[in-house]
Amino acid sequence: MMQRSALEDNWARWLGDEPGPVRSEPLLEALDGLHAAEPGRAAAARAVRKTRAALDRARPNALFFDTFPDSPLGPLHIAVSERGVVALSFGRPLSRFLEELQRWTGLTPVHDQSRVARAGRQVQEYLAGERAVFDLPLDLRLLTPFQRQVLQRVAALPRGQIATYGQVAGWLGKPRAARAVGQALARNPIPLVIPCHRVLASDGSLGGYSGGRGLPTKLRLLRMEGAPIDSLGRAPQR
Repeated sequence: MMQRSALEDNWARWLGDEPGPVRSEPLLEALDGLHAAEPGRAAAARAVRKTRAALDRARPNALFFDTFPDSPLGPLHIAVSERGVVALSFGRPLSRFLEELQRWTGLTPVHDQSRVARAGRQVQEYLAGERAVFDLPLDLRLLTPFQRQVLQRVAALPRGQIATYGQVAGWLGKPRAARAVGQALARNPIPLVIPCHRVLASDGSLGGYSGGRGLPTKLRLLRMEGAPIDSLGRAPQR
């Protein structure tokens, strides 16, 4: 049986399909306001049908994966949907990647080398120093709007360049959101392709990194790209 995401569980409780408390969300609050206006039964039923259809369109309906066991960072696992890359992980067991992917998406990934081949080839070219820019469609539908903003902005940060969490927040017009930027990057589902390793703390230290072996992997990637990092693993103060 496929597992559902926390978002789907919350919607099921709001729709009355399951018992339990409902977590507050902007869309649910808007729908509650609509119902408070006491629409007719037929209008309410249409709203529920449209909501269910919108939820179905807003998530992948199939996932495909492949694994590349001999990457420089350890086993490399990639999952794609019909729209693009959904997730990438390295340096950990395939079973854990698939378990977390199924829990997050509610889908059971299917092994398909051909569907993942393009993404796998480009990531391996990047790790071999043969590629500076990725040319891959990304599927970020399962993320929040703010997470998508952060990741799309960081995806445009060129190889060899670095920024701080505060700078990224400023680029988004939210200069006080440095901590939120850091949290969004910590949940980046597509590291390397979306280069969250190029974003550092304001004092020039590495900050955090959840991929591979953590900060040693982040430092390795930055040095591989020729980023301005000193022998102590810090960026020069600006």
